[in-house]
Amino acid sequence: MVAMVGTGVSAGSVATTDKSALVSNLHNRLQRMVLSWDYLRLLSEIKVTSKKRKKDSANSLREVPLTFSDVNEYLSVFEPLLFEEVKAQICRGEEEGGSFEWEMIAVIKCEKAHDFYFAQAAVQAHMVDQLSDNDIILLSKEKFQEGSAIPSAYAFASVEGREGKQTLKLRLFLDGEFSGLNEKTLSRSARLSKMATAVQVANSAWWMMKVSNLSTIVREYTALQSMSQLPFADVILTGQSKVSLNDSSDSTVPPTLLGFLEENHNDSQIRAIKAGLTRSPIVLIQGPPGTGKTQTILGLLSVVLHATPTRPPSKSGEQQLHIREDLSIDKKLTHWLKASPWLGKVGNPRDLAMPSNGDAGFFPTTNNDFRPELVSAKRKHRVHVLVCAPSNSALDEIVLRLMNSGLRDEMGQPFIPSIVRIGVNPHHSVQSVSMDYLVEQRLSSMDHGVASAGPRAGNAGMERERMRLAILSEAAIVCSTLSFSGSGVFHRMNRGFDVVVIDEAAQAVEPSTLVPLAHGCKQVFLVGDPLQLPATVLSTVAIQHGYSMSLFKRFQQAGYPVQMLKTQYRMHPQIRKFPSEEFYGEALEDGNNVETQTKRPWHIHRCFGPFSFFDIDGEETQPPGSGSWVNNEEVEFVLVLYRHLVARFPQLKGGPDVAVISPYKQQVKLFRQRFRDVLGAEGAHVVDVNTVDGFQGREKDVAIFSCVRANSGKGIGFVSDFRRMNVGLTRARSSMLVVGSASTLMQDKHWGNLVTSAQSRKRIFKVSKPYHNLFTDESFASMKKIDLEESEEQKHGVPEERVTTAEAFDSTVDEPFDAGEEDLVETVENLGELEEDVEGFALSQNNTSKDGLRFSLLLVSISCQVPPAKVEFGLYSRTGTCWSEDLCAQLFNLSASQRHTRPFTVLYDVMVFLNLDYKKISYLLLVALVRVDRSLQLFFDYGLELIWSALLHFLDHDR
Repeated sequence: MVAMVGTGVSAGSVATTDKSALVSNLHNRLQRMVLSWDYLRLLSEIKVTSKKRKKDSANSLREVPLTFSDVNEYLSVFEPLLFEEVKAQICRGEEEGGSFEWEMIAVIKCEKAHDFYFAQAAVQAHMVDQLSDNDIILLSKEKFQEGSAIPSAYAFASVEGREGKQTLKLRLFLDGEFSGLNEKTLSRSARLSKMATAVQVANSAWWMMKVSNLSTIVREYTALQSMSQLPFADVILTGQSKVSLNDSSDSTVPPTLLGFLEENHNDSQIRAIKAGLTRSPIVLIQGPPGTGKTQTILGLLSVVLHATPTRPPSKSGEQQLHIREDLSIDKKLTHWLKASPWLGKVGNPRDLAMPSNGDAGFFPTTNNDFRPELVSAKRKHRVHVLVCAPSNSALDEIVLRLMNSGLRDEMGQPFIPSIVRIGVNPHHSVQSVSMDYLVEQRLSSMDHGVASAGPRAGNAGMERERMRLAILSEAAIVCSTLSFSGSGVFHRMNRGFDVVVIDEAAQAVEPSTLVPLAHGCKQVFLVGDPLQLPATVLSTVAIQHGYSMSLFKRFQQAGYPVQMLKTQYRMHPQIRKFPSEEFYGEALEDGNNVETQTKRPWHIHRCFGPFSFFDIDGEETQPPGSGSWVNNEEVEFVLVLYRHLVARFPQLKGGPDVAVISPYKQQVKLFRQRFRDVLGAEGAHVVDVNTVDGFQGREKDVAIFSCVRANSGKGIGFVSDFRRMNVGLTRARSSMLVVGSASTLMQDKHWGNLVTSAQSRKRIFKVSKPYHNLFTDESFASMKKIDLEESEEQKHGVPEERVTTAEAFDSTVDEPFDAGEEDLVETVENLGELEEDVEGFALSQNNTSKDGLRFSLLLVSISCQVPPAKVEFGLYSRTGTCWSEDLCAQLFNLSASQRHTRPFTVLYDVMVFLNLDYKKISYLLLVALVRVDRSLQLFFDYGLELIWSALLHFLDHDR
C-alpha cells in the first residue's frame, strides 16, 4: 500500500466508495495549509528575484522528470509545485501592479469545529455577486496601507457558502502556521493567536479583500492525490504504452461509416482516428495550425459511439458476449420509477423533453436535416463520452461544431448526438444544450400536477440536483472544462465515462489533465499541439521546474507514439512555408486547392502578402507601473498600412476579416485606442485586435503581427517564446504581415530565421517616415514589375546570368559570363582562405547562414567577371569590415566600366541579407547605377526600396 506524501493517508483509503468524504478530507488538508500562510510573507517571497528563489527552493522543489518510478515520486514532485502556483495566484494582483478593493464586513459570530473556525459574516449588498465558493479573502482589523503600521491581526479565510441573502459562511485556520507541506511542522503564530481571539468577538467589524479563488486548485489537488487509483496509472508514470499502434484493433468500425470517414478525411486524420481502435489507454493526436483538429475529433467521436468490440473467439469458436438480463417493458418502467422517484407517474424523461418531431431538448434546432441516434442492437452498451477543454471558449467551439455539423452514425448518415454542456458561462450559441437550459426545459415540460406534487414542493434545490444527475447519465456526450469536471455533481454520478477526449491538451498543466480521468474512463484521447501556446502558470519558480509542461508534451518527449495531422487547409502556402520549416520539420503539406482558395486580389501588391515583413526602426517603451511594452512607431505604421489596404480593397471594410495581433497587452490596448481615434468606435470594431493568447484557435483573412521589441542587445523577452511566435504567424488565411525591427529580432534564433526567410523571398520592406511613401502608385508599380520578372523566371527557367548554389561551388560548370574556369577555381580557393574571417563576421552580425554569405561573395565576383584578387577581397580581412566604402567603390566602378547590372541586384541581396547600414555606400551606389543604367530603370526599381531612403539619410546626416 503506497502512502500519500505528507497526507498521513494511505493510498488504499482513496479507493473508498464515499467519494464525497474523500474529496472533503483532501479539501480540508489543502485549506489548512493555505489558510495558515502569512500574506505579507508571501508578498516578500514573490518580490525576491526568480534566480534566488529557485536557489532557495532547491531543497523542496524538484524538476518534473519525463518518467516516474512510482506514485510516491510523482506526488513528491507535483504537490510542492502546485502549492507554489497557489502562492503565485494569491499574490497575482500585487505583482501586476493592481490592487483589490478593501470592503467593510461584520462578523456576526464565530465558532470552532475540529481544526477550523467557522464565521458568519454580513456583507454589503453589492458584494454578494462578487464572492463565490472557494474564494480566498484576507481578513484584517486594519487596512493594509503603504507607510502604515503592519496590522497585528490578519489571516486568510475561504468562502464556504451563503447562509442568507447577505450572509456568508467563512472558514479560517488559526491553530498555527505551516512552513512546509508536512502537517507535523505546525508552528505557533502570534498573528494567528491574536486573530483567533479577535474574530470570536460577536458583531465585530473587519476589513476584507478578495485575493483569489481556489476551486480549480482544489480539483487539481484532489485529482493528483487520487492518481494511484486510475486504471492506467502505470502508463502515466512511465510515459510508455504497453500497446503498439500497430496491434490489431480492439474494436470494429461499421464498414459504411468507415468508408464515409476515409472519403472525407485525409490519410493522417484517418490514422489518428484508427489509433483509438487499439487497446492503448492513452492516444496522443498532434494538430498543427489549420490541420483539421476539430474535424478529426468529430470523426473520432463518430467511431467511439459506433464501434463494436472485437473479442477473441471462445474454445467453441463463437464470440463471447456478456449476457444481460432481458427485462420486460413493465420491469423497465418499474426500474425507471425507482431510479427517478421525482418523476412521479412519468416514464422515460426523454419522452418529456423531446416532442414528436425530435427537434428539442437534447437535439438542438439547426438548419441541417439531422435525426436522433438509433442505437444498434449489436451495441448493448451505450458509450458514455466526456469531452473537455482547458477554457470555456475552446470547449464551446467543439460544442458548436457538434451542434452544427453533427456526427455520423453506423450508416454514415448525419445525426446530432445527445449533448449536454455543463459549467459556467456557456456562449449564447450553445445555450440550447447547456445544463441549466435543459433542466428548465424538463421542469417546464412536466404537467403542473406532476411538477408540484408530493414531497418535491419546497425542495427545488434537491429536485434540480437529481435532474442534473439524470441528464448527465443519459447524455451520450458530456462537455465540460477540465476544472469543472472535478465539481461535486460529477462525483455524485452513478455512471462514469468510458472515453475522455481532451482538446487543447497541451495548454493544460498535468494535474489539470488528471481531473476528468478520475471518473473511471477506459481510454483517453489527448488532442493538441505542444508547439503552440503552453499552459498558463503564474509561478516563475514552478515554470523553472517544469510545472507548465503538459502531460501531452511529457509523453511526447518520453517517446510515446504521437499521431500527427500533416495536411493543412487554412493558410496560403507562402504563409505555411516558414512555420512548417521552422517548427514542424517541413512535415506540413497543403490540402487540395488551398493556394487557389486563399488567393486574394490584394496579392497583386507584394507588400500586402501572402507574406511580408516590414522592417521598422521603432522604439520600445514601458508604461509606468507596467511590466508590458509598447511601440508607438509600429502602431502608427500599422494604422497607415491598414488604411491603404482597405482604401485599395474596400471589401475588407465590410466585415471583421482583419486582425491585429501582438504579444503584449499594453500594445493591444494602444492599438485599440488608436483605431478608435482614427476609425471611430464603430469602425474600430471591424478590426479584431487581441493578444497572441487571445487568438489561439482562431483565424482571419489578414493578420498583422506587431512584434513591439526594438533595442540593441537587450533581448526580445516574451517575444522569444517560439510557441507564441508559431501561433501568431499562423492565424492568417491569405495574408500574414509582420511588423518589427529586423536588427532586434535577429538576436533570437527563430526570429532571425524568419527575417532571413523574408529576405530570401524578397518579402522584406524597409520602412521609414513618411510611411505613406511605401504605398504610392509608383512603389506599387515597382513591386509589380519585380513580381512579373520573377514570374517570367519561374515560367521560362532561371536566366543564364543567375547562378545557382550548386553551380557556384562546382568548378566544372560553364561560366555564365564567359569567365574562365581558372578564375572560378581561384574564386573557390580564395574563398576557402577567407573562411575564418567570413565566419567571424557572420557571427558578429548575428548571421546564421555562413553559406549564404559565401554564396553572395561568389556571385559578386563572378558577375563582375574578375577573380577575387582584382576585387580585393583581402581588404575585408585587413580592415575587419566587409563591404567597406572602398570595396563597394571598386565593385561599382568595375561593374560600371563593363556595363553589368547584375552586381547591383546581388549587392542589394547581400546588404539586405546582412542588415547593413547603407548610408556610407548609398551615394556611390547611386552614381554607379546612373553610369551603368542610362534609363535609370534600376534606380527606380531599387531606389524606392533601398537607395533613395539611404541617400536621404546620407545627405541629412553627413553633408
